[in-house]
Amino acid sequence: MMKLKLRGRVSYKPSEADIQRKEEMWRVKLPPDYRRFLKEHNGGVPKECEFKGEHSGRVYMVEKFLSIIKAEDYNKLGDRDIDVIHTQLDERLSANEDLVGYDMLPIAQIFAGDYVCLDYRENCDQPSVCVWSHEGSGEFDPVTYKIADTFTQFTEMLF
Repeated sequence: MMKLKLRGRVSYKPSEADIQRKEEMWRVKLPPDYRRFLKEHNGGVPKECEFKGEHSGRVYMVEKFLSIIKAEDYNKLGDRDIDVIHTQLDERLSANEDLVGYDMLPIAQIFAGDYVCLDYRENCDQPSVCVWSHEGSGEFDPVTYKIADTFTQFTEMLF
């Protein structure tokens, strides 16, 4: 079970129906541990926010976990919303120009413009967790680094 300590959370907690609507829109199935995280926390700033990327030995800092925001809150909380962030990054998050839905779902903002994403490209039923590189990625040419097999495994890396 996740041991995350969070502050600065969004007060709205999505229902199962809210999450199912997002899954239909995104055309993904969220893993059970991440669904639980959304229902219990719906984002926030982790107190233990650093993790080490095995690919580079670099230490990353999670600024905030992204949330599902109600439409009426976009103006004040849009920078925390998964949909808003995905729209901003759009074709830099996928190598498939014909894709309908998402094959990478941003779930956390990392210091300096990178994001932690659920990566559905290899397995649409069991997404891995990766770092998406802001500087390295181009249009339909995402640069990513796998960091964990599951969302829980990722949260356990935080120190």
